Amino acid sequence: MDSGIITVMLPLALAIIMIGLGLELTPKDFSRVTKHPKAVLIALFCQLVLLVGIAFLLCKLLALPPLLAVGLMLLAASPGGSTANLFSYLFKGDLALNITLTAINSVVAALTLPLIVNFSILHFMQESQQISLQFAKILQVFGIIIVPVCIGMLIRHFTPALTEKLNKPLRIFAVVFLLLIIAGAIFSERQNIAEYLGQVGAATAIFCICSLSIGYFVPRFLGINSTQARACAFEIGIHNSTLAMTIALTVMASSTIAMPAAVYSIFMYIFAAGFGMLISKFAPLSAEAQTDARSNTAV
Repeated sequence: MDSGIITVMLPLALAIIMIGLGLELTPKDFSRVTKHPKAVLIALFCQLVLLVGIAFLLCKLLALPPLLAVGLMLLAASPGGSTANLFSYLFKGDLALNITLTAINSVVAALTLPLIVNFSILHFMQESQQISLQFAKILQVFGIIIVPVCIGMLIRHFTPALTEKLNKPLRIFAVVFLLLIIAGAIFSERQNIAEYLGQVGAATAIFCICSLSIGYFVPRFLGINSTQARACAFEIGIHNSTLAMTIALTVMASSTIAMPAAVYSIFMYIFAAGFGMLISKFAPLSAEAQTDARSNTAV
């Protein structure tokens, strides 16, 4: 990719997307955690501990090359994407819980993502291949995530009419931008793409399936109702691959590290839709739960 696009346009475009995410959040989304703290804590545990651990094991078991291993760990450390809300709506998840998790994840990821990525760099990279993620770049990651989200929240608070006008265009922009960044990352590595797909395709597919399954079945096993478990599944299963790719291309200056997120982006919507259909068929909601889901959608 052109260096100007990487250093200026990608962070700017991602900032616009994160502002769009902020437009969907209010301070109540953070305080709402008190209404269902168990579900939030379980979801965060699944995302920050179980999935990061699974990504690490996949890197080891499948013997991923160092740069691709760091890329998979970066993807695992990325928070849920705003598309999770759409899937939760379609498959009768607790939308209020989704919004709460998105809000909390956005804050937590700004702190945990640099730590997880730094660990993966130290563990997987050889000294001659070292890519640093020093304090200045950690602040850059924090700024990429938190500052635009706060701007979006302020716009929603002070100009709700403008928020209504911006919501749909920003959602369309997010989808178009994701497609463009995937195309750009693949084009820049076009000579190696077949090799990368062979090396990381299985890892990303397994990781995507594990993310959705853990997001649903672990909360269910721990006593969370099906509506909230569906919300957790999509929040955990649909990672913000756009964020991961932008950090890989800008902060870490590596299109190879962006490859796992690019490949994952191809899988995640297909797998999420299939997973939603499966749980709808084999674990249907009770009439009471469906009523709760509809009422949560209105929140």
